[in-house]
Amino acid sequence: MRPLRLDMAGFTVFRDETTIDFTDVDFFALTGPTGSGKSTVLDAICFALYGQVPRWASSRGIVNALAPSATEARVRLVFESAGARYVATRVVRRDGKGRVSTGGAGLQLMPRGFDPSKLDTGLTPEDLGEVLAGTPGEMDAAVLEAVGLPYEQFTSCVVLPQGQFADFLHAKPAARQEILVNLLGLHVYEAIQKKASARAVQADAQLAAVDQLLGDLSDADDESLEATAARLAAMRELATAVEADVPALREAEQGAEDAATALKELGGEIDALAAIRPPDDHAAVAEAVATARATATEAAAAVAAAEESEEKVRGQIAGAPDVAALRLLLEAHAEYDKLTGQAQTLAEAVRSAKKEHGTAATALDKATADATAAAQKLEEARRAYQEAQHADRAAALRVHLAVGAPCPVCEQPVTTVPDVAASAVAAAEAAGKVARKEADKATQLVAERDKALRELDRVLERARAQHDQLTARLAELAARLADSPGPVALGRELEARAVLQGRLDDAAGAVRAAREAQRRAQSGADAADERLRSAWRRFDKARDAVGRLGPPAADRDDLVAAWTTLAEWAAAQGEERAGRRDDAVARLDAARAAVTAIQERLATLFVSTELAVPEAGLDGAGASRAVAVAVARAEGAHQRVIERREQAERLREQRVEYEREGNVAKTLAGHLRANNFERWLLEEALDLLVDGASRILRELSGGQYELVHDKGEFYVVDHHDAGLRRGVRTLSGGETFQASLALALALSEQLAGLSTTSASLESIVLDEGFGTLDAATLDTVAATLEGLAARGDRMVGVVTHVPSLAERVPVRFEVRKDARTARVERVGL
Repeated sequence: MRPLRLDMAGFTVFRDETTIDFTDVDFFALTGPTGSGKSTVLDAICFALYGQVPRWASSRGIVNALAPSATEARVRLVFESAGARYVATRVVRRDGKGRVSTGGAGLQLMPRGFDPSKLDTGLTPEDLGEVLAGTPGEMDAAVLEAVGLPYEQFTSCVVLPQGQFADFLHAKPAARQEILVNLLGLHVYEAIQKKASARAVQADAQLAAVDQLLGDLSDADDESLEATAARLAAMRELATAVEADVPALREAEQGAEDAATALKELGGEIDALAAIRPPDDHAAVAEAVATARATATEAAAAVAAAEESEEKVRGQIAGAPDVAALRLLLEAHAEYDKLTGQAQTLAEAVRSAKKEHGTAATALDKATADATAAAQKLEEARRAYQEAQHADRAAALRVHLAVGAPCPVCEQPVTTVPDVAASAVAAAEAAGKVARKEADKATQLVAERDKALRELDRVLERARAQHDQLTARLAELAARLADSPGPVALGRELEARAVLQGRLDDAAGAVRAAREAQRRAQSGADAADERLRSAWRRFDKARDAVGRLGPPAADRDDLVAAWTTLAEWAAAQGEERAGRRDDAVARLDAARAAVTAIQERLATLFVSTELAVPEAGLDGAGASRAVAVAVARAEGAHQRVIERREQAERLREQRVEYEREGNVAKTLAGHLRANNFERWLLEEALDLLVDGASRILRELSGGQYELVHDKGEFYVVDHHDAGLRRGVRTLSGGETFQASLALALALSEQLAGLSTTSASLESIVLDEGFGTLDAATLDTVAATLEGLAARGDRMVGVVTHVPSLAERVPVRFEVRKDARTARVERVGL
């Protein structure tokens, strides 16, 4: 079974419609944060086919299929099995009372070569092909016919749930047997019958092999056993004799070693004492130190004198007037003189401005009077004009009056009609224009003279303000200069202050020169002191070389005296030790003669037992080692005969067992009955499983590992470690992953071979907790998965949130979840 497309809507965390296209995918990873819905994708595949999910425990857990608050969940899986394409659909609904049930289920055989992408075009169910099942009850048989695996075998061979990947590898024998009983049906007996026949042939071949091995062990007889026992007894007697002499040999060796050590130490002391010689320059070093220190003292005194002179000049400067204050007073005198001239000029300008202001005020008053008169004339001309207009209008009415007729104005009878006079409007209008012109001219003159007067006011105000400021500043400067001796006296004080500053500069230069001379003198003194310290270090090194001999105390104030005392003492001690050298040589010769005598006696013992004397000689350790090796070899030879006899006995027992197994296998092949040999049947099934897993494990590990079992327990054989056999519980994470994967693949192949229908195992998906693996193990796991995918015989999928593993997978389906729904996005090729 190979998934091609998965559609979900309302299924657990996938509230919105979600599609995952596996059509062109051979190796993929489902990635995303914990809880995002990665395992839910595998749940949807299992649910679409079988109506249940491993995490739900049973089919009654379909209430878990609905997203919270959703009333319907739909899952549709398009898959390929044995070259045919199918579509499985399941629908779960919640009724008004909150009860959840399967609302629909179906399996259809799609037309050959059907493109799953056409599902997005709105095809009807009839367009999807032949209906194989239309109800939940019909789905079980139809899916088993299409996939070839029941639910339990599917979740052990195709989709491996999280946490159950290594269960079969680590299970106890009884638990593993129960798993096999659950996974295998009665059809397995036919396969076991064939295996029994092959086992009978194998047993005959094993019998032939055992007979050949027994022939090779014909020399493990009683005579060989007695010979090796006699040799072992002789070696043990030799060991007893040697061990009796070894303490004396070791004591003699220790005596010789002590004598040699004493002679060596005596020679070393004589050489060390002879090496005590005063260096040629130690007197010159002491003299140079004294000279350098005297020079440094004189330079320090010169610095003190120069600093005292400088300090005296500084005191004189401190008592003199401040240069800045003197300069400020000179500047104040100059400013006072300058402002005095400016004040006089400004006072003259104020007087001139006042005079001009008076003239302008008089002119403004005259212009104002003329303007007032012109305005009165204008008003008189306006009244004359109005009166002329009234007279003109009356004259116009007068021509229409008649004596005795009513007046058009007052409606009274007209008694007399006045004479019509000439019009005065034109003359009044001309006089008014003249008056208007004269009034405008007078008004303009008033404005101009008023403007001029205001400008003179501003000029006069500014002049007064400046004059007031100058007067205030002059008063301030006069107050500051009240006690000043005058510019000439200030100049003389500044000159005197400059002379003192020059003397201070000279004194400071003398201090710097004295300090530089002191620095050079002190540097010379420091260098001389360093030479003295170096000379003392040479002295201390020479004295320390003979410190264990108790040299006399050194006068640390006199280098020459210290060397003289040490050299005289070393000469006396060297003469005394030279007289003791001959006695030490005699003691060493005697100790070596004692060692030689014991070694000759031990050599005689070795020869008497036909044992070669060690080429390196017979010292205390060598003798014990040589005899121990001889005893060990004798024991080994004796033990090998015993082991070969035991091996022959075991082979004879195996021969009986192989003969018995061959008879049982032949009997089983002819009389197979499940109720009599189910245990034997399960053991044979386990053999099949381990053989298949071992073959796969060799491929996955590049030939390094193979899997075996013994008495129900699994072991891994490491061919890179001399065929070491290890229990599966001692394996690392990566090794456990490879072994579990091999078992899972072998189990899937065996279940496929033993299934009542034709199972199509074209994919495997692992939902395993890779996050617990370290970096090295994770790399092994990734390489194993890549190797499995590279075989090309099935689709490989993993569920992980480990980025380093996901990045090595060519196609990734990233699962993300927000507050409403989970989503899937394809990343990669």
